[in-house]
Amino acid sequence: MQIYPARLERDTNETILITFPDVPEAVSFGEDAQDALRQGAFALIAVFDAKIDDRQDIPRPSKPRRGQPTVVLPALAASKI
Repeated sequence: MQIYPARLERDTNETILITFPDVPEAVSFGEDAQDALRQGAFALIAVFDAKIDDRQDIPRPSKPRRGQPTVVLPALAASKI
């Protein structure tokens, strides 16, 4: 199981922006925190697919801080990575 720490912050248009310290190119948003975390998983998968196509390394997740939001990659996606 791969668990990536995330950052959630209110965006200027009243959505929640999600970014990942370990994967800065993965950025998404959601209507609320739960939606942002769900959309964040799709963003991670898209970035990882592109990295695999380009034969680049997949960044390993760092250890999340206590209380930090996280995104768990779906089992099928994690097994491909």
